[in-house]
Parts: sequence; C-alpha cells; structure tokens
Amino acid sequence: MGILAKPLGFLLSWLYGIIGNYGVALIIVTVIVKLCLYPVYAKSIKSTMKMSEVQPKIQEIQQKYAKDTATMNEKLTELYKEEGVSMYGGCLPMLVQMIVIMGLFALLRNPMAYIDSDSMLFAIHEPFLWIQDLAQPDKWVLPILAAIATFIATSMSQNAGGAGASAQQAKMMTNIMKYFFPIMILWMARSYPAGLAIYWFGSQVIQIFYNIRFAKMRKASAEKRAKASKKKARA
Repeated sequence: MGILAKPLGFLLSWLYGIIGNYGVALIIVTVIVKLCLYPVYAKSIKSTMKMSEVQPKIQEIQQKYAKDTATMNEKLTELYKEEGVSMYGGCLPMLVQMIVIMGLFALLRNPMAYIDSDSMLFAIHEPFLWIQDLAQPDKWVLPILAAIATFIATSMSQNAGGAGASAQQAKMMTNIMKYFFPIMILWMARSYPAGLAIYWFGSQVIQIFYNIRFAKMRKASAEKRAKASKKKARA
C-alpha cells in the first residue's frame, strides 16, 4: 500500500511543517481523507437505496421463475438494465474505501517508512493531550473512545428497510458486526501507535455525521416511494 501511503505521508509532513503539531496534523489529514471519500460513501448509499426501490420487482421475478434459473437471471438482468441499477453498485465504493484505509494504516503504523523528512522522525514521538508519545500505544482512553465511536457509527449504518430472508440475514450480520467490530478495534488500538488510534477515532466521529446525512437521504427516498405508491393506487 506504499502507492497511497507515500502521498499521504507527504501531505502529513507538509501539514506538520505548517502547523508544527503532529497530533493536529493527523486530525486534519483524517478530515481531508474523509471529505475526499464522501462522494464514494454517497454513491454506495444511493446504489443501496436504488436496489431497495426495485426489491419488490426482484422478489416478484424470483418467485415467478423460481424453477427456471436461466430465465430468472435473464429477467433480472433486464430489470437491472431498465432501472439503471447494479448488483455490485456498492462494491466498488467499498473497495476504494478499503484501499485508502489500508494506505493510511500502513502510513500511520510506520510513518518513517513513507516520509523522507528528518523532522518527522521526532514529530511522530511528540506528546498530544494526555498521550506522552504518539508513536506508542495508548492502552485505554483512545482505544475505548475509538471502540465507542465505531459502535455508534456501525449501529447508525443499519438499514431497517427491506423485507424477506435476505434482509433478515443482512440485519443479523450487521448486528454481529455491531458488537464484534468495536471489540476488535479496542483490542487493535491497544497495540497500535496512538497516532493510528487518533485517525480511527476521528474517522468514526466524522462517519457518524455522514450517517446522519445518509439517514435523511433514506427517509426522503422512502417518503418519495410511499407517495408514488399512493398515487399509483389511486390511479
């Protein structure tokens, strides 16, 4: 992941040269990265909402051609084409997010492997707030904050819409992740450099605000579908 870690390291080093505080520079890098990823998150959410809108038609085709898989797949392909949706619409955005996150993890776990500036050799060991050395793990405070923020962000990302077995299975999987993922973050943050924990905590806090925005988008989409259904029923 050095391809991404290198330019991110340059950005971190440049910001540190202006600000003179490694912790603040890390927070600004986190904000910049999350803002750049917003269109990717939004595209993924819109793709999910679009798939929810056509879900009744998908289920209708699946039930109608349950015994004819070839015809069912053909009809589903035609439906996706007509509606302008894709089964994999949310996959590419998630892939982009994972690549960026892995690049950041590589950078913040071992900054000097991707930063040429000698001044950063001392910067990564600077204290920040209660943390004495950002290159060393913070055993409890940051890990707990990161786990709590992850729990809230994951909980908010749950989509209560949809019906059927697939929706129930997705909800079950989300519930598992809601509790398992924060515990994993708590465990990992206790062993990783505090700078990396700062990034994750800040990233999840911003994600919470994104989720609030996305929840409003889902609500508006659901209201639009409800109005369209009522109008169709009256016609």
